[in-house]
Amino acid sequence: MSNHIAPRESEISLAELRGDCARMAPHWVVPAKSAPAPVAPSRIHGITVPAASARLIDAMSDYGD
Repeated sequence: MSNHIAPRESEISLAELRGDCARMAPHWVVPAKSAPAPVAPSRIHGITVPAASARLIDAMSDYGD
């Protein structure tokens, strides 16, 4: 068993944390982002929207009131 005792979280400074992140950054790999394939409108079926919900969205200015 190791005698090393990790410092409590509150004892780690922001500068140390930023340094740790900077050292780890080259190891992080971001996968290539691919765009999802569009779905043909003919494949979208079986979706119903209650009238109350449609009125609610229609009344919201964010949606082109």
